[in-house]
Amino acid sequence: MRRCDFVGGVALRNSTEYRNQTSASEFFLLGLTDDPELQVILFGLFLSMYLITVLGNLLIILAVSFDSHLHTPMYFFLSNLSFTDICLITSTVPRMLLNIQRQNKAISYTDCLTQLYFVIFLGGMENFLLAAMAYDRYAAICHPLRYTVIMNPSICSLLTLFSLFISIIDALIHSLLVLKLSFCKAMDIPHFFCELDHVIKLSCSDTLINNIVIYLAVCIFGGLSFGGIILSYVQIVSSILRKPSRRGSYKVFSTCGSHLSVVSLFYGTLFGVYISSAVTDSPRKTAVASLLYTVVPQMLNPFIYSLRNKDMKEALRKISCGIM
Repeated sequence: MRRCDFVGGVALRNSTEYRNQTSASEFFLLGLTDDPELQVILFGLFLSMYLITVLGNLLIILAVSFDSHLHTPMYFFLSNLSFTDICLITSTVPRMLLNIQRQNKAISYTDCLTQLYFVIFLGGMENFLLAAMAYDRYAAICHPLRYTVIMNPSICSLLTLFSLFISIIDALIHSLLVLKLSFCKAMDIPHFFCELDHVIKLSCSDTLINNIVIYLAVCIFGGLSFGGIILSYVQIVSSILRKPSRRGSYKVFSTCGSHLSVVSLFYGTLFGVYISSAVTDSPRKTAVASLLYTVVPQMLNPFIYSLRNKDMKEALRKISCGIM
């Protein structure tokens, strides 16, 4: 039987069993390009995108916190979404910038697994928050007289805590399953962060269970959230079409425009990544496509909600006047 030297502090295979290995190990994040000139451009680009994302989402959180007119369920979920966006982009981009600046692609096994955990956890949290926001819009439009009863503060807190709990459990399951895997040498990840699928592909172990759990998680958690959003908007459109006043219908539906834009951006880019990974054999192209759901939506969300929302624009104006 062939012998593999395993790294990653995971396991060392002999003829019949695995034995834990205590030595540290490293993965290597290959990033988006090996061209030094392009890396300089990418450093400036992603640093700008990161700062815009953090500043934009912080302004949303401050506006919701300090303006009493925004103390409603919709803006409560929006502030949680903004906080999640900040955390999600922080879990990937700063490490990539550090690697470019140091010209060092190495990331320790522990750091890689930690990054993997937070990307799964925060991506799941965003998925559930978007579903909760869709339910909020459904309650506001389809049951306006009972809205304050349906979306009371306790329900909003429970929905957020439920999203948090499920996301933590989902990320924990995937991370523990990765911990059981064994890894051979040549630990190159053709990505700018430790993405679950790429890490699993490097394993020398049988990854059938990992893949089954991934598909189940996507179908159950992703399917339920996305299905709930679709169902909510079917009910919303049906309710709007029954309204006699077109002006009233337009006003009601316009309140959903920002959320629909964010949902389309998040799920559209996510589906685009998986479609691109299915039709292309280039891991680098898949890595570029992954930017569309780990960086771009988080940067654009504050603009979508602030530019299309009069209450948010007024709150941001008050904050800017206070700062000045």
